[in-house]
Amino acid sequence: MPIISIANSKGGAGKTTLCLVLAQAIAKAGKSVLILDADPNRPIKTWAARAADRGSEGAGALDNLAVDGDVSETNIVDKIDAAHGTHDFVLIDLEGTASVAVSYAVGQSDFVLIPLQGSQLDADQAARVIGLIQQNAKAYRRQIPFSVVFTRVNPAIRPRDLAHIEQTLVDNQIPVFDTRLYERAAFRTIFQVGMALHELTPDLVSKPDTAVENALAVAQELIDRLSGSAQTGREAKDVA
Repeated sequence: MPIISIANSKGGAGKTTLCLVLAQAIAKAGKSVLILDADPNRPIKTWAARAADRGSEGAGALDNLAVDGDVSETNIVDKIDAAHGTHDFVLIDLEGTASVAVSYAVGQSDFVLIPLQGSQLDADQAARVIGLIQQNAKAYRRQIPFSVVFTRVNPAIRPRDLAHIEQTLVDNQIPVFDTRLYERAAFRTIFQVGMALHELTPDLVSKPDTAVENALAVAQELIDRLSGSAQTGREAKDVA
């Protein structure tokens, strides 16, 4: 059971969107997924409530996907321990600040995803998360694999500041996903209507299939990287 934390100490980096999109893609592929919503604003818990309010019509949005919105720094380790053996994947949406809960989750993780928009401010905060990962790795005396994931990227334009940050990460040997999570209206719409990506139709949002393909591609890269990590202790299966 891989434990994947999504962390960035700066709010608005695309952390919650990345978490929910990944969870939906993995769940749609038939794996059971638990999201621990440790963000004090509980955005994923709110999404789950909207999905449940849709009744039988929205049941497909929650197939294989469970959300626990009662997570705090006092119980997060117990929540992670309780998830062992009950789900194929656990994804943790952490709050957008440095906290004890973030440190606990990172220390328990098999992989940490660091969402990053193409701004220097995001990059500076991502560096703090990397420092926290390295501290926990030393404390727990084990490697904690991690990678930066660029989010909210314009699929048609590559700004100069994004190119500069990419090169800086390469120069510093920081792992970066090849796949990016693009800026898509569908990724916002799922929160508004309480749906899964695969349920969206063209009358609700433009090009939902493109968003689904992007989500699957990011999820597949995560699976590939987990598969190459000895820390998970088990074989990962394709989601695509």
